[in-house]
Amino acid sequence: MQRVYHLSHIDLDGYGCQYLTTRYFDAIECYNANYGPEVKARLEEIVKKIEQDKYLHGDAEEYLILVTDLNLTTKEANWIEREAIRIGAKLQLLDHHGTGAQVAERFAWYLLDTKRSATRITYDWLQEHYGFDQEKKYADIVKAINAIDIWLSDDEYFEFGKVCLGMISGAREINRILFPAEDRALKLSLIEKARTLVTKKEGNILLDDALHPSKKAFFIAEKNDTKDNLVAAYVTKLLSQDKARLTIDYRGYKGLLGYNVGSSSLIGNAFLLANPDYDFYMDVNYRGHFSLRSNDKLDVSKMAAEIGKGGGHPNASGGKIENYKDSFVYADVRSFIQNYIDEKTASGDRSAS
Repeated sequence: MQRVYHLSHIDLDGYGCQYLTTRYFDAIECYNANYGPEVKARLEEIVKKIEQDKYLHGDAEEYLILVTDLNLTTKEANWIEREAIRIGAKLQLLDHHGTGAQVAERFAWYLLDTKRSATRITYDWLQEHYGFDQEKKYADIVKAINAIDIWLSDDEYFEFGKVCLGMISGAREINRILFPAEDRALKLSLIEKARTLVTKKEGNILLDDALHPSKKAFFIAEKNDTKDNLVAAYVTKLLSQDKARLTIDYRGYKGLLGYNVGSSSLIGNAFLLANPDYDFYMDVNYRGHFSLRSNDKLDVSKMAAEIGKGGGHPNASGGKIENYKDSFVYADVRSFIQNYIDEKTASGDRSAS
């Protein structure tokens, strides 16, 4: 059995690659990264996961590290090759960015083609090595993604691809750092919806009209509601299920720390109502600005003033973390915020209640 660990970019082309691989491989785990240090961090996650899986499943299985729509630096490529050899995994990189040309020349597992999108390269690779999609079920959506990603403005699917591009960039309802699997599931579900419309007459308009109800369909659990309320209920459920990992403390008060979740009034209040054992909700964004919510258990205006020179109302306040250090690893964000709160409260004993 082959186990695949697929790292890809965070745009339409990157998720397009994962849309295809998840429809072929049964044993696959997906990861996503933007350029920069996040790439190395995700590769490290994959190496650790393979080590865990080899302990559970043994060496009889084949382990493949697949990287798409991301070009590696020479240092990153050398590192992952050494690690792959060490843990007994195969490597394959499929990309189309010209900036990776020099690195591609040095590694046999580095496939670079600047004339095709990564989704098209992945589709062709799956067909060549695995006989994927003999019925051409996915051929047209691949063409649409290819047309917009390498900007084939005369292509018949270019306008459809434009809608797809905005569809993925606008799918921000779930934070990908906090809940990567759920964020990815939303985006792949939208690509699947696009696939069903790509060959229709005026498919680009049909897809544009379908985006709102398609998102609502993803978030509906029991009954219909406004999209904002559906998203708030969905994210609140995720936060509640994972609250042990997200818990922080302020002067003995128990809180939950979200990262770039947004909609603090809806989601913060919904979480506190669903989890009466929590005293406050805090959401921090990538710039260090934070929102606080409480449900008459803690005067968060005092908390905001103490930790972030902020303020507001007793149940709704905000501020900014000084010298905030952002991270694409949530555990690092939580550790930074908790240490920051501890430092700010260590020198005084003023009650915030």
